[in-house]
Amino acid sequence: MSLFEYLLRLGDDSLVMTQRLGEWSARAPEMELDIALSNIALDQLGAARLFLTYAGEVEGAGRDEDALAYLRDDTEFRNAQLVEIGDTDFGTAIVKLLFLSAYQNLLYRALVTSGDERIAAIAAKAVKETAYHLDFASIWTVRLGDGTEESHQRMQAAIDEVWPFTHELFESDDVTRSVAESGIGVDPATLREAWEKTIGTVLQQATLETPTSTWKPTGGRTGVHTEALSYLLAEMQVLHRAHSGARW
Repeated sequence: MSLFEYLLRLGDDSLVMTQRLGEWSARAPEMELDIALSNIALDQLGAARLFLTYAGEVEGAGRDEDALAYLRDDTEFRNAQLVEIGDTDFGTAIVKLLFLSAYQNLLYRALVTSGDERIAAIAAKAVKETAYHLDFASIWTVRLGDGTEESHQRMQAAIDEVWPFTHELFESDDVTRSVAESGIGVDPATLREAWEKTIGTVLQQATLETPTSTWKPTGGRTGVHTEALSYLLAEMQVLHRAHSGARW
């Protein structure tokens, strides 16, 4: 079931990031940012739906995208911890988006040539969207990092806070090795060098420093999460669970 597990990871990263980005609707510093972050959230949701729908079909247990999104507990989610941690402020939201979009853009560029036509088609659509996400996050990282003294300090604090959670994105295990060897997926470890180069360029332009912390929290890919995910899922799933089977 390596393909099923791999699809869950792809879908859950986008689904949980959707929920976090959605929290900024009507709360961002400017109306234009409300709209931009909402649109990025919709892009992530679109990818999540496609991957989770496919995952349900591969599993063959009768679970559709809604069942996988709303009827799993936190230990059944396979997202990286990076996307679930809460946003301390707007700077944290931008830094998380920067780190994730740089990773996803590289990932989808590689998956365009996947031996699985369904994954390749999803990636071909998503790669264009993540290119915009990366551009948006890069611009705001530079704007805030090289802005006022306060914005610079907040962005550096956000980078220091989020950086340890990026290591998990590039961990290899039996699932990633299996899909990579079969030509279906990508070994994330192969993306790290290009990711670090992209992020390093942005941080240099933003006059921000790359953290040196050696702490590397992990476990999200196997269902070990921070308590933040439980609160996020409680809010995201409450309506569906309260009105099971409802259609509108």
